[in-house]
Amino acid sequence: MESKPLSAADILGNPAYRAISYGGYRDANHDIEPTIAQLQEDMLILHAMGIRILRTYKLHRPHAANVLAAIRELRQADPSFEMYVMLGAWIDCKNAWTDQAPNHEEESPRNATEIARAVELAKQYPDIVKVIAVGNEAMVKWATSYYVQPWVILKWVNYLQQLKTQGKLPVDLWITSSDNFASWGGGGEEYHVEDLNQLIRAVDFLSVHTYPMHDTHYNPSFWGIIEDEATWSKEAQIEAAMQRARAYAQMQYDSVVAYMKGLGVDKPVHIGETGWASASNGFYGPTGSFACDEFKQGLYHQYLREWTDSAGISCFYFEAFDEPWKDAANPGGSENHFGLFTVDGQAKYPIWDLVDQGIFDGLKRGGNAIRKTFDGDKGKLLETVLLPPRKAALTF
Repeated sequence: MESKPLSAADILGNPAYRAISYGGYRDANHDIEPTIAQLQEDMLILHAMGIRILRTYKLHRPHAANVLAAIRELRQADPSFEMYVMLGAWIDCKNAWTDQAPNHEEESPRNATEIARAVELAKQYPDIVKVIAVGNEAMVKWATSYYVQPWVILKWVNYLQQLKTQGKLPVDLWITSSDNFASWGGGGEEYHVEDLNQLIRAVDFLSVHTYPMHDTHYNPSFWGIIEDEATWSKEAQIEAAMQRARAYAQMQYDSVVAYMKGLGVDKPVHIGETGWASASNGFYGPTGSFACDEFKQGLYHQYLREWTDSAGISCFYFEAFDEPWKDAANPGGSENHFGLFTVDGQAKYPIWDLVDQGIFDGLKRGGNAIRKTFDGDKGKLLETVLLPPRKAALTF
């Protein structure tokens, strides 16, 4: 007797089905698409790590469809291979990414094309696509190039939910939007509008983004070493700082849950994106908040996984592999360094233990065997690590 196919309800919140954010682009030139073979290399690496669901976008490029095709081919070759997808549809305001001023009160006509493509792929790959996310940080007002009002997201969420009731999409396909915690009601009152309330009622779950790393610059109330910790070892001081970073992420998550429950709504809230870059030559590096290095990245990854696994929260950790196109003009920019792996397949400090366990034996990325950064020498790694700024007190 065949087992019942898994649904999003079975997968999300289940620590046996770990989640990650994934983009397969390996070149600074974003026009160079990863091949099916390269995507399959990545899927095998992620599968070995215990990843079972990934979040990806790029419907307007070959990438999203190719990821799904790569997974299906792997599954056909080995029916025990499991990988599911949260498929993201990019949403823009009118005039986004043009030489005209963005009009945040109207939506881009391209949004309909994105949604149509998401529907097409969800129908083509119902065994793989378990979630459609409408937008990526599309409502948060600091996304000044493209943000939309909540009614736009609500419109498309309702449309997708209607397709489910009409039998045109699988009834157990979950629909959400993936956005900053503030956009989900956890921030300022400017976000607390009726269309957001209706959106919270319309989605199957809330996909929330939280980035303490960015707030080491923008809102560093939690960030630093207090005087009482100054005599501790370097590692202990940083561990204390990173535990506060986790608490800050938990606070943002809890603020969304509180807003949702204040509406009389009770549904799952998962983390659609969070991460910590391993390098920065800008706001978060040695001339900024001293936040970015592999040691801090490793602690953040560990602490977030411990919390979310124990709490039944899926965490689409950002991200699997470095993607050098994200800040192509500035190779040292933090956006290029969020991966748990480098482009050439080196495992960063957060997953050195997995290399020790031998789970990557026989796997390669770009012809390179999976090996540790810094040749696995923690002492060499720690030489690159800077202490967060010392403060008399923290207001967090």
